[in-house]
Amino acid sequence: MRLFDVITFAWGALTRYRARTTLILLAMAIGVAAIIVLTSLGEGARRYVTNEFASLGTHLLIILPGRTETTGGAAPPMFIGETPRDLTIDDAEALRRNGSVARVAPMVVGSAAVSHGGLEREVPVVGSTSDLLEVRHWRLAEGRFLPPGNVHQAASVCVIGAKVKQELFGTRRALGEWLRIGERRFRIIGVLASEGRSIGIDVQELVIIPVSSAQALFNTPSLFRILVEARTRDAIKPVRRFILRTLTERHQGEEDVTVITQDAVLATFDRILQALTLTVGGIAAISLAVAGVLIMNVMLVAVAQRTAEIGLLKALGAPARQIARLFLAEAAVLAVAGACIGIAVGQAGSWFIGRLYPKLPVGAPWWAVLAALAIALGTALLFGVLPARRAARLDPVQALARR
Repeated sequence: MRLFDVITFAWGALTRYRARTTLILLAMAIGVAAIIVLTSLGEGARRYVTNEFASLGTHLLIILPGRTETTGGAAPPMFIGETPRDLTIDDAEALRRNGSVARVAPMVVGSAAVSHGGLEREVPVVGSTSDLLEVRHWRLAEGRFLPPGNVHQAASVCVIGAKVKQELFGTRRALGEWLRIGERRFRIIGVLASEGRSIGIDVQELVIIPVSSAQALFNTPSLFRILVEARTRDAIKPVRRFILRTLTERHQGEEDVTVITQDAVLATFDRILQALTLTVGGIAAISLAVAGVLIMNVMLVAVAQRTAEIGLLKALGAPARQIARLFLAEAAVLAVAGACIGIAVGQAGSWFIGRLYPKLPVGAPWWAVLAALAIALGTALLFGVLPARRAARLDPVQALARR
């Protein structure tokens, strides 16, 4: 028999038992749809994290005070962080002496009460320089950002987030107004246009002031961290070596800082989220094994019901291999049809989730769709072997006699 004849025969046999076929298709479709939806969520989470890190800058290096190292000996190994020397503004300025460094943004982070016209609220305050805007890829709605110049000068100017502006000034113009931060007064020179969260910081609620002003406000000489942007992707490793060499020289020969590259952090999150996606997809694939067992049981019943039909085929000269092929074809048709329905339902479910959570870039990866189809087909054929072999081994005379 030709392949077309085999598929036509299998489809005809399935349509004669519509209720049974519908249940099997439903089981297959549920399993495949579960794989599609869960892998879509996992892939969406991975893309979301990737996009969040992209907002930090394309070639970013993050310098943290203290070095993470491992200790050994009699005691169990443990991770300890030591900070022999704080990061300073002069450390940040020293990092500009390299042609591969595009921008350097020292940061001081704290929280303070801001007030204007009798209204007051607590907000995160970031002290930095004019480079922060480009390093973090933020935009301004109006006004200008922190002015360039002497970073040691504690200028009384600030840039506020859109939510801070709305809550303290409403529809009134905020540019040029004075804002009290803690016990100091700052003139507003700009309003940020960026929305949402950027690696845990709500940009709309930020207040940004010069780094020296932040050190005076929070009474600290040290920096929270330093952001360094390399000019190109290939320059990241040379810049990292330059940072470690420069800061080691400045800190009396002690390598007491940790330099994290954006690529390294992103690669770690990418591996974790890919493993999570594969895990939840594998859990969903277990339901396809249940569907495979259902196919096997139903087809065993079908062999018993179609004994006379099998006997007639063998009496007409159909070999055992052909009989087995017909039953495997039925299992394959069930699997492919159920998988196609499941893929359609899964994609619709992913689209619906994307509409509910528009910030989450939900979408099933191509390999998940192919894997779901392959698992469904493989499961159906695996569990269809036993009924097919039983049908192929029937004696034609006894089969015709329905024995």
